[in-house]
Amino acid sequence: MIRIDAWYLATSPMDMRAGMDSLLGRVVAVFGAAQPHVAYAFANARACRMKVLLHDGHGLWLCTRRLHQGGFVWPRGQAPEVQLSQQQWAALCVGLPWSRLHRSIDLV
Repeated sequence: MIRIDAWYLATSPMDMRAGMDSLLGRVVAVFGAAQPHVAYAFANARACRMKVLLHDGHGLWLCTRRLHQGGFVWPRGQAPEVQLSQQQWAALCVGLPWSRLHRSIDLV
């Protein structure tokens, strides 16, 4: 369906009222450009909501996720972006501490 080769997190909080155009502007500001088959994730200040902008090679997809209890483990005060492995991304999406997983353990 949709191929994702890389997952990136923007570390600064994002207003979740932002739409696709605002998120694309933030992707360009933080990452330089929206690359095909790359997912760019943003969280609100409390890190209980996340929006993901995905370039599938033809167009953009906007996805949202909200945790009703707890929050996403989101890096703050580090580099403006963080790259995750597929396993780290899966852990992040369910609210687990993804940073305990090493990026080098990508198993296909």
